[in-house]
Amino acid sequence: MKNFIFAIATLVGTIVGLGMFGIPYTVSKAGFFVGILYLIVLGFVFVILHLMQGEIVERDNSSHRLTGFIGKYLGARWKAFIGLMIITGIYAGLLAYIIVGGKFLSSSMGGFLEPDIAGLLFWLVMSVFVWLGLKTIGEIELLMTGLLILIVVGLFVFGVGNLDLESLPPFNFSGLFLPYGVILFAYSGFVAIPEIKELLKNSSKMYKMAIIAGSGIPIIVYLLFTFMVVGISGENTTEEAFVGLENHLGGFVIRMGSLFGVLAIATSYLVLGVSLKHTFENDWRLPKWIAGFLVTVMPALLFVSGSQDFIKVISFAGAVVGAPIIISIVLVYDKILEKNKSRPSIVNVPRFFRWGLIALFALGGAYEVIYLIK
Repeated sequence: MKNFIFAIATLVGTIVGLGMFGIPYTVSKAGFFVGILYLIVLGFVFVILHLMQGEIVERDNSSHRLTGFIGKYLGARWKAFIGLMIITGIYAGLLAYIIVGGKFLSSSMGGFLEPDIAGLLFWLVMSVFVWLGLKTIGEIELLMTGLLILIVVGLFVFGVGNLDLESLPPFNFSGLFLPYGVILFAYSGFVAIPEIKELLKNSSKMYKMAIIAGSGIPIIVYLLFTFMVVGISGENTTEEAFVGLENHLGGFVIRMGSLFGVLAIATSYLVLGVSLKHTFENDWRLPKWIAGFLVTVMPALLFVSGSQDFIKVISFAGAVVGAPIIISIVLVYDKILEKNKSRPSIVNVPRFFRWGLIALFALGGAYEVIYLIK
């Protein structure tokens, strides 16, 4: 039972993070009920996708991670392409953490530092730890994820009296597709599935239940967080969610929430940064100093170059970078399922639904590219 609970916590900890803060803004621009529909439908889709990857890990029974499975079943060229997409996605994630880390840090200090300066300060401190290569941040990240969930609970406690249901934003066609990429970014937890299998390798039933529970809890957390933020701020919801609440909940509450937010996203930044550093060192065979330079300097260069639109950055990471990764998972699942049709499955997704998923994410990625270059 201990491993089962830890497996669920690992998946929840992987999913719940930075993306949560971008959801309320996009929902406020698309319309509250449209946004809630996005959260429910895409949440269900990601439960299925995580189960599909769980099926891949279960049937292959190897130590491969995502790129390893892709290389084995789709070929070396596709593996190289997806590897590049993953690195691009990590860079986008690091950039997004700097943007929001700066805003949270500035807010926690009562505006003493401008968000741009605070963002660079956040980057500088994080870069030192990434360069050192901390080894215990996985456990700390789970703790910080618990902190994020407590922030949602705290928001409910302090904010329920400020809810104004009449101010919930109505449907807005011009913002109809805005939540798509952000919510994709917020729901992805693929990297945790092999770790869950390691924890529950002797029980396929508990393995499946852990994936369902670990994918389902973030849906509830995001729905509650979005309802509270948009229900309080309405159409004045800000991109990172918290700052727009100050007039309703008071400066002290927002400063404390922002401070906790900084601590929580800092651990996720370290996980991504150290992971990318190890990728450059182990997969690309780069010297440690070059790997460290690429991981620490590139995000700062992107930040100072003017790439500071939080919503666009995570939309790009979710829809454009995420599309080929998700499509690859569906294709590998298709191949591995056809190899042994008689073997019991933890999830049996009909072929028409698989191709529907491929079409959905291919079209969504293409639209996001068009939207971002407009």
